[in-house]
Amino acid sequence: MKLLKNLYINNLFFYVLLGMIGLFICAFIFPNLYNAVWYLVLVLVSFLLLDLVLLFLSKNGIEAHRITPEKLSNGDNNPIRVTIENHYTFPIDISIIDEIPFQFQIRNFKINRNIKASAKDELQYELRPTERGEYFFGNLNVYVSSPLKLVSRRFTFDKNAMVPTYPSYIQLRKYDLIAFSNTLFQYGIKKIRRLGHTMEFEQIKEYVAGDDVRTINWKATAKKNGLMINQFQDEKSQSVYMIIDKGRVMKMPFNGLSLLDYAINATLVLSNVILKKQDKAGLFAFSKKVENRVFAEKRGSQMQKILETLYNIKTDFFESDYSRLYVDIKKNINQRSLLILYTNFETLDGLHRQLPYLKAIAKSHLLVVVFFSNTELNAIINKKSETIQEVYDKVIAEKFVFEKRLIVAELKKYGIHSVLTQPENLTLDTINKYLEIKARGIL
Repeated sequence: MKLLKNLYINNLFFYVLLGMIGLFICAFIFPNLYNAVWYLVLVLVSFLLLDLVLLFLSKNGIEAHRITPEKLSNGDNNPIRVTIENHYTFPIDISIIDEIPFQFQIRNFKINRNIKASAKDELQYELRPTERGEYFFGNLNVYVSSPLKLVSRRFTFDKNAMVPTYPSYIQLRKYDLIAFSNTLFQYGIKKIRRLGHTMEFEQIKEYVAGDDVRTINWKATAKKNGLMINQFQDEKSQSVYMIIDKGRVMKMPFNGLSLLDYAINATLVLSNVILKKQDKAGLFAFSKKVENRVFAEKRGSQMQKILETLYNIKTDFFESDYSRLYVDIKKNINQRSLLILYTNFETLDGLHRQLPYLKAIAKSHLLVVVFFSNTELNAIINKKSETIQEVYDKVIAEKFVFEKRLIVAELKKYGIHSVLTQPENLTLDTINKYLEIKARGIL
């Protein structure tokens, strides 16, 4: 029974059998052909039995293993490796069918490979998850054929493996040093650091051309008989909170990933930059209520706490309650802090409904509202209109794009900073905004 369960007849066998049936039909016309066809049938059966013996005589013909990362990175291509070792004394053809988690909806996964006798091989494929959570792999099925290729034997390995999918830690590694490397500005990745005037003293140094004359230290100048200036550095240990709106406005998908998950990925990367800059990073999320809270600290375990909290953010995409957000901030954040709010406003009316609460928050804290431009509208705007309906569509699309710019202007009018960005540039733009605020010393 076990042999039959793992036995699969290849297409080649059926093609040969079909040819013999054709020869039997021809034998009605040419009787001398009849006995020759039966000899061919005996040869086919002999080769079939020989193929079965070659494949099933060895108990462990091959060994294969699926090697997955400890966790998958959401929104990124994650490498999955498969190692195969051939214990047969002849070369084999294999077909690998891995039972990929249902979240990927991949129905036609198949990899073909030829492996030499008593040799090892390794192959790799990539998976891009678009949801956080647990991903269950099924069986790793390997179908082996001998050089005769009449039948295949199935081997099954690595049953029921589970891999969790976390916010994008691959981006975390990618941007780990951008806040500190002075060689990356030419690529447009970071803004050049400039000394701020946040009144955290660093040192007294000699004046050189280009220094701010307002920082001249006259006492030191008199003692040294030469111009001396005070040099300041960015103030440290400031509290930075990332606020994630997990309401219905964040459900919009882009490239398979929701705006909520883009915000979660950006929060993870920005938290790392904040902690490396010696500031305190915290976060919380809200929709109907405020939850998933991590208080701003800069201890060594803070990044792990933030990662686990972001992984566990769940939502039903309810309407977001900004009044509850304002009350919670008023109650729990007493020190003036930088608040980076990830949300989305599609219309000016949508902003005006929440503007009183944003203005109230901005009175006590430095508020940065991060929202998204609708990149799907660009295709409509850039397309040449040929019908009246297409003209209407283009005008409406341009109106929505213009309203986004009006939202930026409206927020600026009340002293609220904003970042209007495309989803794929979210991480980069929020890091740059944070570094800009640090450099300007406006917190």
